[in-house]
Amino acid sequence: MTAHTVGAVMTRDVVQAYRTTPFKEVVRLLDHHRISGLPVVDADDKVVGVVSGSDLVRAQAHREGCTPPPALTARDVMSSPAITVHPEQTVPDAARLMERRGVERLPVVDEADRLIGIATRRDLLRVFLRGDDDIRRQVTGEIVVGALGLPSDAVLVSVRDGVVTLSGRVERRSQAPELVHAAWRLEGVVGVVNRLDFRVDDCAAPTRLAPVGNP
Repeated sequence: MTAHTVGAVMTRDVVQAYRTTPFKEVVRLLDHHRISGLPVVDADDKVVGVVSGSDLVRAQAHREGCTPPPALTARDVMSSPAITVHPEQTVPDAARLMERRGVERLPVVDEADRLIGIATRRDLLRVFLRGDDDIRRQVTGEIVVGALGLPSDAVLVSVRDGVVTLSGRVERRSQAPELVHAAWRLEGVVGVVNRLDFRVDDCAAPTRLAPVGNP
């Protein structure tokens, strides 16, 4: 089953700062590149934090009463530890992580936690702009027929505004949650309604036979 990964949609040319990057330089980077945040890395390009415009405003407000104000660096204003993702993670999983943690961007790291890209809300949302017909064809072709081996007309797939409704009859009861889970993980799907029936209940406990012998 085809699924977009973070590595396929991330921005590879990343604007970054180091822990020692001065406060004013971080502000200049955000303004020059017209971005709202950037990752902070160490000397080995490992992500140690993220700086957003909100972090900078908060830091500036806290230093108003200082005489003289301290010379801030990215280390002083960054949010740490950074919430990161790996390139092989799926776009839906990354989007859910972003929503759950309330962040606007996710640094993408390799197996050694080195920065290789960044995924923003805009990057991820581009995938979710898929049309309903495209989603319906993928559910039918790749899951119903391809993965489960069912006839294309065994399951009626309808999609409206990204919500997939599944109705009809699968062969085995265990195929229903498998189909629902697979559809839910597709790009552009925001919900799945399960109205499936089944022919054989392969989830039921086996019937115990009475022992054979004389009473």
